[in-house]
Amino acid sequence: MTKPRLSLIRLIEMNLGFLGLQFSFGLQQANMAPIYGYLGADEASLPLLWLAGPVTGLLIQPLIGAMSDRTSTRIGRRTPYFLVGAMLCSLCLLAMPYSPTLWVAASLLWVLDAANNVTMEPYRAYVGDRLPDDQRAAGFLTQSAFTGLAQTLSYLAPSLLVWIGFNKDAVDGNGIPDITRIAFLIGAVLSLATILWSVLRVPELPLPEEEKARLAKEPLTLGGTLRDLKTALVEMPRPMRQLALAMLCQWYAMFAYWQFITFAVARSLHGTADAKSVAFRDTVLTVGQLGAFYNAVAFVAAIALVPVARRFGAKTAHAGCLLASGVAMLAIPGIRDEAGLFVAMLGIGIGWASMMGNPYVMLIDMIPPERNGVYMGIFNMFIVIPMIIESLTVPLFYHSLLGGDPRNILYVSGALMVLGAAATLRVRMPATATRSAS
Repeated sequence: MTKPRLSLIRLIEMNLGFLGLQFSFGLQQANMAPIYGYLGADEASLPLLWLAGPVTGLLIQPLIGAMSDRTSTRIGRRTPYFLVGAMLCSLCLLAMPYSPTLWVAASLLWVLDAANNVTMEPYRAYVGDRLPDDQRAAGFLTQSAFTGLAQTLSYLAPSLLVWIGFNKDAVDGNGIPDITRIAFLIGAVLSLATILWSVLRVPELPLPEEEKARLAKEPLTLGGTLRDLKTALVEMPRPMRQLALAMLCQWYAMFAYWQFITFAVARSLHGTADAKSVAFRDTVLTVGQLGAFYNAVAFVAAIALVPVARRFGAKTAHAGCLLASGVAMLAIPGIRDEAGLFVAMLGIGIGWASMMGNPYVMLIDMIPPERNGVYMGIFNMFIVIPMIIESLTVPLFYHSLLGGDPRNILYVSGALMVLGAAATLRVRMPATATRSAS
């Protein structure tokens, strides 16, 4: 079936749901470590408290991706997963900042990440399903641009609330600021509203008759889904396997960065490790502003990467962006003023834009289109397994090798980003791979 090309406005509308989805992720990245700190968590235990995301992703995304390949409903193949995930996500965002204890916050994060994972890979597969070949790169990089915009807004939300008059030091009995609760409320509304807009304005294409016949012969069952998953793993294209090392390096690095950047900056700017102090709450706002800036950079960079990927290929563009991010991470621990940190965010933003777009541009050229869902889910394993490894290994050497100093984690992250750039260049793309990003 010939797929119709979408106008720019329709391309934006079909990916608008990523704004709400990534606003939710941004709230987690910016606020979960501070929330854990407010509730009394020890720094060395932070990676273990962040296990929810990668573990639920490992268990849910490949299964959901395979299930969505076998789904056929009146409203579409992927749409039911968007809607269920968005509703669960909104409920968890409403509850999270009211967590009375550490275990409640950690438990809610498990459910929240499960909800986001139900939505994520079917949404990725939706781009592959809906767009003709020459628009796919633009589709994925549009998602990357929305990631940058959404996370800019989510990181900046508490500061914006302070700037319009809310008291940054107003906290509840558990030490969680009022501005954090309001930011999560905004995220709950956006998560559901933007997904609804996308599926109503740019619905999925009807399945071809031959695809309907195939699904009728192979209905959605757990056994069939697991067989599809096993077959896809066995038949995984070699270039996709080669991407695994690069993904290990970059996602271990990025996950560690999110967990420890607030604590690292609190030491470098204010000389404090006390999560109950005013200086620490000031650091949370500063890191939110830094995060907003690097995500704004990512928003612009994602658009700029479209012609770069077209000219040089997604692989080369991605390697260069990871190198920029690695250099920035290596520089951050030695920076003692906010202006210097904002300069470093240029590199972080360029790397983040590429991580959310170019690997998927590379992937879509490697996999058969009828398996978009299952391979998008499997590809997420290349993200979550590094996160699980990071969560389980950092507590083992945080004190013994890094002296209990979160700034040293950033040195580890920077070195891994540089290694990830080198590993990306070693991937052998298929001869038929397209550079088109138009």
